[in-house]
Amino acid sequence: MTHAFKATGTFFAAAMLMAVVSDTIPARDGDITITPISHATLQVTHGTHVIDVDPVAQANFATLRAPDIILVTDIHGDHFDPATIAKLKTPTTKIVAPAAAAAKLEGAIVMANGDVKTVEGVSIEAVPMYNIQRGPSPGQLYHDKGRGNGYIVTLGGKRIYIAGDTECTPEMKALKNIDVAFLPMNLPYTMPPSEAAECVKAFEPGIVYPYHYRGQNLDEFAAALKGTSGVDVRIRDWYAR
Repeated sequence: MTHAFKATGTFFAAAMLMAVVSDTIPARDGDITITPISHATLQVTHGTHVIDVDPVAQANFATLRAPDIILVTDIHGDHFDPATIAKLKTPTTKIVAPAAAAAKLEGAIVMANGDVKTVEGVSIEAVPMYNIQRGPSPGQLYHDKGRGNGYIVTLGGKRIYIAGDTECTPEMKALKNIDVAFLPMNLPYTMPPSEAAECVKAFEPGIVYPYHYRGQNLDEFAAALKGTSGVDVRIRDWYAR
């Protein structure tokens, strides 16, 4: 059983953090299954397609299907773990990564911000992910523009946006026709829940999942979206596995 915050018109239903479960989203040619795994790691499946996002050693893949595509968003250790990728991949698995990560992987498909490629029959768009103002010291940013990728994956006619480590950027605000979005809200590295909510109001995804949120108040995110028509806020536990 799962619960969701539903922010449609004046309707707003409370939700609880639940044990890890998979969500199903109706799509063309069968449901899409979303499985939160750990922090920034998730699996998305549709028919024969299995996509792992940012698989790392802390995540438990024991009961999950082997991926035909692995997406890597950035070089930081909570997103990029070559040893785990080596264990998960099969001889036919395609790995998609930005250049900084692909340099440490054999045979990876390199995508830069703005690229659009079809991999195993799946359309993948690389979206900029970066910090605008937050960094470890003056003049430095945690994530420089161009180093990492967010991704928009199209499955069953649904556009699924995985933001990666980012603040609320102009590129995110300008996104169109996003059916499902995964947004980080983890200070100091990305953005607070209130900022993430402002971006949601700008690009209006049909469903939004907070992820990469360790230590943050998700009630603040949901409350900020109360009354936002057409946005289904889904709170799930990414730290149970």
